[in-house]
Amino acid sequence: VQLQASGGGLVQAGGCLRLSCAASGRASEINAMGWFRLAPGKQRHMVARITRIGSTNYADFVLGRFTISRDNVKNTVYLEMNSLKPEDTAVYYCNADDSFDTSKHYWGQGTQVTVSS
Repeated sequence: VQLQASGGGLVQAGGCLRLSCAASGRASEINAMGWFRLAPGKQRHMVARITRIGSTNYADFVLGRFTISRDNVKNTVYLEMNSLKPEDTAVYYCNADDSFDTSKHYWGQGTQVTVSS
């Protein structure tokens, strides 16, 4: 499975961005997909996750601002980010879980999101 993320960029505080992550290869063999982020000097944090049937969970710091969605036909997961804050600045990584091996995870290459104040 390969994950290709896109959609990052530079935006002012209060603005919005939409990230996309397309899975290829044995994409039918993945279950949950989601986004993590890594900011300089900080630990990696889960941002949002969505299962194949659409169950979602979010980190507290994005509740009400970010929305994760998924298109199982296109094997693509999206992250709509609204009301962006400077503290949302990070590299965002797409992630997917293998359906058959719960210890196996796939990662995309990361996309930079920068929010200016």
